[in-house]
Amino acid sequence: MNSQNTHEVIVSGIHLELTPSLKTYVREKAERLFRHEERIIRLRVELECDRSPAAGVQFAAKGHIEIHGPDMNASVRADECHKAIAMLIDKLDRMLQRRHQLLRVKRNHPHAVEFEADLPKVPA
Repeated sequence: MNSQNTHEVIVSGIHLELTPSLKTYVREKAERLFRHEERIIRLRVELECDRSPAAGVQFAAKGHIEIHGPDMNASVRADECHKAIAMLIDKLDRMLQRRHQLLRVKRNHPHAVEFEADLPKVPA
């Protein structure tokens, strides 16, 4: 098993003071993603606090997974920061599971490829 020290997790805050406990919480939650998919290169999490008078205090969590193949992005909004982080990790986890399922189906059910031109014969 890989430990979380080998994976790069970047946590940044926008209009929000990042406490060490908040960074630790993100890393602990993100460990679940690394257990499911070991080929994740980097996980970037942005936490944003929106203090608009109309909506009250809202927290947005945005996640960006750099992985071999297309990168994955997700974002969620919640009224608590820890709740937004948990929802974001759940969403990213579902995206990774769906990606794994689609790759497995594609691997087990290859489809034929047709060439328009005749292939040259190799002399024996």
